Amino acid sequence: MNADIEVDARGLNCPLPILKAKKALNGMQSGQTLRIVSTDSGSVRDFQAFAKQTGNELMEQQAVAGDYIHLMRRR
Repeated sequence: MNADIEVDARGLNCPLPILKAKKALNGMQSGQTLRIVSTDSGSVRDFQAFAKQTGNELMEQQAVAGDYIHLMRRR
């Protein structure tokens, strides 16, 4: 799925992928989508909690060749 903005958080550990996503989401308009690519396996759990806390929709998560891809929609 295509996203309006993509954040590359490869090589970063918690909480940096979340912080980069938060910064990107703050600059987006409601309904836009954000794709975050991370190599931190803990990011799967972290983005689930982040979505619940912020009200942004976590549309999809997948693991592909060592990358963890998260797709969010701005509330």
